Amino acid sequence: RQQTGVKEATDYLSLFRADSIVRDAEWIREALTNPFPSVDDDGNDTAAVKGPQPWGGALGQSFGGFCLMTYLSSISNPPELIYFTGGIAPMNTPVREVYDKLWLRVRQRSWKYYEQYPGDVAMVKKIVRTLLSHEKNGANNLIKLPSGGILTARRFLQIGLALGGSPGSSFANLHSVINSAFVDDDSDEISNAFLKRIDYEQSFDDAPLYFLLHESIYADGDGVATQWAANQSYKGHVQANSEFDYRATCQEDNSNPTLFFGEMVFPFMAHGDFSELSNNGMRMLSEALAEKSDWLPLFDESNMRAALVHKKKSRAAAACYYDDMYVDFECAMKLVQRGCPLEGVKVYVTNDYQHSGLRDDGATIINKLVA
Repeated sequence: RQQTGVKEATDYLSLFRADSIVRDAEWIREALTNPFPSVDDDGNDTAAVKGPQPWGGALGQSFGGFCLMTYLSSISNPPELIYFTGGIAPMNTPVREVYDKLWLRVRQRSWKYYEQYPGDVAMVKKIVRTLLSHEKNGANNLIKLPSGGILTARRFLQIGLALGGSPGSSFANLHSVINSAFVDDDSDEISNAFLKRIDYEQSFDDAPLYFLLHESIYADGDGVATQWAANQSYKGHVQANSEFDYRATCQEDNSNPTLFFGEMVFPFMAHGDFSELSNNGMRMLSEALAEKSDWLPLFDESNMRAALVHKKKSRAAAACYYDDMYVDFECAMKLVQRGCPLEGVKVYVTNDYQHSGLRDDGATIINKLVA
């Protein structure tokens, strides 16, 4: 009975991916273009819409761009004008390879952060050593968060999720969090203010689907399970290069800075680190989704080329951020070459902005795409 329940739950959650989002958008479009057809005295529908009425335009920021690629792949009349901003999905790239590349980008952003705040190299090492010491001393010594979760070293390093924003704001916020860690400069006691900040910065109370379905955005119907790809990739990087091993780099005699984690989800998140992800069957459900291999396809190369190149039903432009920590630049560039799925997309490449470019300077970004 439990297995049946888990299967039903995973099947239900599968309906929250890009393919379903696109179909929902189509139903909304149909309702808006012809919501209440009027009927004349002879029973004739006088308000029926004749011919296709696609969306006039659509903007896809980040995962929104992934959804627009699914739109181009699965809907016969996709939006006439499409803008991608940091949102070209790495289709045709295996999920493990996607994370292999993203970990390298997280390393780059970690280095960039420490260049801006060099004093935080030692502070982060001290925080990680302190948390590892509490973990080593047994369950009774673990540091509990106000939410009920556990502040482990690995959870703390997930604070790096925000590093992909503009350095001025995201770096400053992270610096503020890090420097609230201890009750005073000479103490190893973690402050209550720090615990509250960690809970605030890392809450999944309002976003359980982000945890459960995050890796599935790369599952493109190839019969392969995601199997906690980010975690497997991390282990591979640690084996190949101790620079990624926070247990080693946190030591005072190690010259390497301790690298943060990025936009990844891990199985340990449902093992007590996050209380909101560790109850009510969430662990079992997350494991089932990680092992699921019968995902439906999200992208269709021939349909995308038909819409953009052959039939020219859609025009598209994309802002691609060279230093993007969340969407690999090289994977994106492979798709816009001649003969590739997104051939014909006008591309604006820049390193003036991070993934948050649309939020930071939207007018400039859009003007570049429109020009």
